[in-house]
Amino acid sequence: MTYRKENYFMNYKIIARDVTVTDALEKRISQKIGKLDRFMPEKAEALVKLSAVKHQNRIEVTIPLKKRTLRAEVLDNDMFSALDKIVDVLEKQLVKYKSRLRDRARKDQAFKEEFNSLVIEDDSLTSDNLVIERTKKFAIKPMDPEEAIMEMELLGHSFYVFLNPQTDEVNVVYKRKDDSYGLIEPQFE
Repeated sequence: MTYRKENYFMNYKIIARDVTVTDALEKRISQKIGKLDRFMPEKAEALVKLSAVKHQNRIEVTIPLKKRTLRAEVLDNDMFSALDKIVDVLEKQLVKYKSRLRDRARKDQAFKEEFNSLVIEDDSLTSDNLVIERTKKFAIKPMDPEEAIMEMELLGHSFYVFLNPQTDEVNVVYKRKDDSYGLIEPQFE
């Protein structure tokens, strides 16, 4: 079931699978996602996916912005507490991203001025901790995504970069938290 809501908060779309979206849940989503509204550009839209997975509730929130995408996923027994947790995760992503911008003395028009006044309380988010320790160079081999997954498993890595011969583009396969696999394909705008 899909719901689309536009109100004084950020626009959002709710997609529910095996979950009933009650008025109370929809109101709570509006309030919680609305907390992020003050940091976002005026036309930001959040995609909220609700689903049930083995006696637990999963909530995924994706917020596409101009040059980046904010995304978080949380599993919990209670949908309301999962919603609280996911907003905390998204706020941390926003603070982390903003600290990087501040450290590099850049300004990003996608965020409103209120975001500049945020104080970073977590010392682990400073640019001093974001040091590239090692750089690797390697030849990118053409192979199918299934072959790339096998190669990744043989190497014991959590991701693998390869050239997809069907699209002639560089792709990445990765292992997800639930032990399934994901594929990243570039999309140029």
